[in-house]
Amino acid sequence: MSHATIDQPAVEFGHVEHVTVHFDDLDAMGILHNARYAVLLERALTPYWADRGVSFRGGQHSSPDVFHAVREFTITYQAPITGTGPVAVHFWLEHFGTSSARYAFEFRSVDGATLHATGSRAIVRLDPATLRPTPWTEAARAVGATLLRPAAVPA
Repeated sequence: MSHATIDQPAVEFGHVEHVTVHFDDLDAMGILHNARYAVLLERALTPYWADRGVSFRGGQHSSPDVFHAVREFTITYQAPITGTGPVAVHFWLEHFGTSSARYAFEFRSVDGATLHATGSRAIVRLDPATLRPTPWTEAARAVGATLLRPAAVPA
């Protein structure tokens, strides 16, 4: 099922995907466990790329660009997510290089009023045979271009 059917807020750049926090994502205090933010980010990124032809389904890669590894993940927590239900994940690309990419992201309440966390995630596309960095395909470049944050305009 495509997540495009769910009303997503309009943003100036990048994309917002609503993902669901489940009971088993919570820690003993009833707040989203810190390690689950990476999982929820993945759950936000996956449908965006899958809706554009880059996915892993039925044990098969739809594109060689699916084969990549996370190089770095950083996050700063602002306000805890308490309880289950939807959360808005706004993500965009700060960099899309020859074989690497760097996302920035925000976790917000669905109404956008509460900023829960900010961070970045760097990935590297790998050659499956050598596990060495390899260039993105033109198809990935086209999708990536839709997520790039516009360069700041000098004052």
